[in-house]
Amino acid sequence: MKAFIINRYSKKDKLTQVEVVEPCISENEVLVQIHAASINQLDAKIKSGEFKLLLPYKLPLILGHDVAGIVTKVGSNVTGFKIGDEVFARPADFKIGAFAEYIAINEKDLALKPKNISMEAAASVPLVSLTVWQAFIEMANLKRGQKVFIQAGSGGVGTIAIQLAKHLGATVATTTSKHNVELVKSLGADIVIDYKTQDFETILKDYDLVLHSQDGKTLEKSLRVVKPGGKVISISGPPDNVFAQKFGLSWFMKMAIFFLSNKVKRQAKRLQVDYSFLFMQASGKQLSEIAKLIETGVIHAVVDKVFSFEQMNEALDYVASGRAKGKVVVKVRK
Repeated sequence: MKAFIINRYSKKDKLTQVEVVEPCISENEVLVQIHAASINQLDAKIKSGEFKLLLPYKLPLILGHDVAGIVTKVGSNVTGFKIGDEVFARPADFKIGAFAEYIAINEKDLALKPKNISMEAAASVPLVSLTVWQAFIEMANLKRGQKVFIQAGSGGVGTIAIQLAKHLGATVATTTSKHNVELVKSLGADIVIDYKTQDFETILKDYDLVLHSQDGKTLEKSLRVVKPGGKVISISGPPDNVFAQKFGLSWFMKMAIFFLSNKVKRQAKRLQVDYSFLFMQASGKQLSEIAKLIETGVIHAVVDKVFSFEQMNEALDYVASGRAKGKVVVKVRK
């Protein structure tokens, strides 16, 4: 089968298209013929080596964390899926590989594709929607009437986060550029801040929750717009001790993460704010719940551009440029 791989960690190197053996499946896995995959910032970060200590992949590596396609084989212990099912998934860490024609996925990480959207739209959803679900539902227990500040509202995570927060009954503030104001308003944003000309810290006050996805300076300001007892959940770091324990990291990495997060943890404690880091986990069960929200029209996918499989490198460059609105998708099967 055709696949795009990296042979070494590098920001500058391009992905290489190669012929590789079709994946073999275990008794708990299904083989998915990939119709579409989407590109995430996580792919670029792994490619550059930014995550090599946290996620020590063996090279060469097929990247790709979002997939939509059709089941072509099922393992002997698989009970929830059959050949011919249209599915979508965010494969588990160390089981990624959506930049290819086929992928083996554990059935617990898989969900049936929403019937009312295309393969390309379905491929745009898993990673970002699971990130938002785990932040709002699992970690924050976001409730009706609360106020949430979502950074980068026109991005992949932001577009889904606005919609889910509004569904949960929250008041939503977000940042974006002036070119994307109408987009985020159409998704449900109540307060829209132009990050190029306005400072959110002077506008927002006493928020219950911030979903942080930007740099360290923005994180410090985010802590100050949250009321005492509120939460800041970051998907861009720094990682915290809970993350280190959950991933079973080495003593050295636990110490490194302690020092990396120590400053922000002290600031949060002084302000009586809860800070936590989220590195989302694959979950077919949660993705099935998200699929229901898509089928009932509560959430819809926002896709900026669709590239051909041969344009994988151009698609990755476009995501890295930071100009994308919503998600960038690669159509694998014509």
